[in-house]
Amino acid sequence: MDLTAVRTFVTAVEAGQFQEAATNLSITPQAVSKRIAALEMDLGVQLFSRTARGARLTIDGQAFLPYARALLQAEERAAASVRPGRRALRIDVIGRRLSVAGLLRDFHRAYPETDLDVVTLFDSETAIAAVRSGTIDATFRAVTMPGRQLPDGIEATPVFDEPLHLFTGPAHEFAGARAVAPAQLAGRRIWMPGNRPGTEWAAYYDELAATFGLTIDSVGPDFGIEPLLDTIAGSSTLATFVSEQTPLVWPAGHDLRRIPLHDPTPVYPHSLIWRTDNPHPALTALRNHLASAYPGCPGSGTWTPKWTQRATLPS
Repeated sequence: MDLTAVRTFVTAVEAGQFQEAATNLSITPQAVSKRIAALEMDLGVQLFSRTARGARLTIDGQAFLPYARALLQAEERAAASVRPGRRALRIDVIGRRLSVAGLLRDFHRAYPETDLDVVTLFDSETAIAAVRSGTIDATFRAVTMPGRQLPDGIEATPVFDEPLHLFTGPAHEFAGARAVAPAQLAGRRIWMPGNRPGTEWAAYYDELAATFGLTIDSVGPDFGIEPLLDTIAGSSTLATFVSEQTPLVWPAGHDLRRIPLHDPTPVYPHSLIWRTDNPHPALTALRNHLASAYPGCPGSGTWTPKWTQRATLPS
């Protein structure tokens, strides 16, 4: 349906006469008549009855009017949904319960007027492709591209290095430790059923395991965090890794333990990835907020994979 003709129809109704509608639309009265005539032909009904005193809505015109207004409202909402500065900022995070979701919550508290549309895509390749196509504005990911660049027009910058904790049940050998060195985990079994081959987090933990001689067991099935907590709570040999800021709640009887890792402290490297030509003003605000709130550089005594990109990547 020709929305220009629909807008002309609604304007004529609200103005009360074609002459005033023409003035409001900056066109001639003849153009108003032609547009409405074309709309009537398209619909197969007469919307106005023309008399010597002007034009009045017919019964069909009265029936069509609320839908015509709804069409124009839908057009405006559709345009606003993709218009930079008016639509929500679309951001991908690995998981809504992980620390990067907390970074976004902090940003929203600092900029409550900014609408956010938070999504969870599967892996970095999928997320980067979505950034490149414009489906999302940015993604928080670990960049695992040693020796090659991101696609043209895509940039990434480190924003947050998150320390890892060892997570055990009360019967585990390290349950009473105040801290554990990664080297002490050599030969131990770390159960992470969510590690999928080809993902950036699997690449991270594979290198962590190779560096310190521990075993990452990804045998599933992966039923989610609650079954994982239940299994860890009842095991004297299984442990897993969780990020320092990951919020977890478990039954009191589980008596689970979060134990910091030191000498060195493994940190998971989160980067923000975005298109350099993205004009959304909230994206600039997010980047500035992250730069000021999170220095994004590993401190002394930390460990990150060799492939970690520590500087802004070339586009």
